Amino acid sequence: MTNPIENAAYVSVGRACGFAGLGIFCIVIGLSFDAGLAALVGSKLSIALSLILLAFAWRAPTRNYKRTETWLILQPGDRPQADVAQRLIGRTLRIVYLWFAQQIAVVTIVFSVSAIFLQARVVMS
Repeated sequence: MTNPIENAAYVSVGRACGFAGLGIFCIVIGLSFDAGLAALVGSKLSIALSLILLAFAWRAPTRNYKRTETWLILQPGDRPQADVAQRLIGRTLRIVYLWFAQQIAVVTIVFSVSAIFLQARVVMS
């Protein structure tokens, strides 16, 4: 990624997802006394995060580009002209939000499959 707008968007969204992931991780670790419950809660929280990212992706093209963290991260020399900035930043943020939502959906699948197996194991015993 040599495009500064893409770099700024990945840094911005990645940082937010990292903090959300840290929160989910802490909750799951807090529930580790019951592995099935921890996996179930992890799957529900990660699907919620993925849905939030989908909503942000839907809203990204129309959100004021000057009020985004991506715009603030960009160096003044890397900022596009005002007449194209909305389109460029909105489109880039949409792509980045969708990419992170897809990655988190994979985490959701892992949590969900784990919850099914862990809860089935408890029922079988």
